[in-house]
Amino acid sequence: MTQTIERTSPVPYYEQLFDILKARIMGGEFPIDERLPSELELCREFGLARATVRQTLSKLESEGYARRIARRGVFASMPEPASGWIVQDTEGFLESQIRHGRTGIETTVIAAGLQPAPAHVSEALRLPADEPVFAIERVRRLDGDIAMFSTNWFPQDAGAAIASAADVLDGTGSVNGTLRQAGFVTEAARRVIHALGAPEEIAARLEVPSGHPVLRIRSLSWDHDDRRFDYYETWVLTDTVPLEVNVTAA
Repeated sequence: MTQTIERTSPVPYYEQLFDILKARIMGGEFPIDERLPSELELCREFGLARATVRQTLSKLESEGYARRIARRGVFASMPEPASGWIVQDTEGFLESQIRHGRTGIETTVIAAGLQPAPAHVSEALRLPADEPVFAIERVRRLDGDIAMFSTNWFPQDAGAAIASAADVLDGTGSVNGTLRQAGFVTEAARRVIHALGAPEEIAARLEVPSGHPVLRIRSLSWDHDDRRFDYYETWVLTDTVPLEVNVTAA
């Protein structure tokens, strides 16, 4: 992979630097428990602002590739195997599990196509109320057990990328990866989690009784131009997939 920052790339600088440093850690250039270059050294090497470098180091920490020791610096490390879904990552469940070495994930696509947008979807994506969206509904299993039921809604330009991705439509491909290749790169996301009893339709998808305890996650992603391109709702059985949050010192 390139070891320089591509200034014309749609990928944010902090993500490019993250990929470079992660590759160096995994390749042994920075051995485990060795101190990484300082923020100032990284700024000079890559020509980046200190805030960008700090954001990269924070991402390395949150994903387990670095650990900060007070008054000593940031040191290389390797992530522990994840038992659940790390919900503060910008990536989705599938990418999170694969990155942590999990296998046994099976995705069944229930439906995909243009449809009228529910009011909360139009509001989240900032679309006119009468504008249709592309939606994909999926059930995910982990080691044979149903783990979650998800619906993603996309404005039509992002939806066109999903609609043309055969691997996403057959359940083997990554929505995030497909969007990224089409130029929809997540700058940030906001996730809201509620503990609820499963509504009847959701319970049927999850094969649990109506009212069974579940967590509903609603997530909105946007790019560096504040273009909102992916809004999803996931109903999670946390006895199968617990949610994880990594906490690091500021």
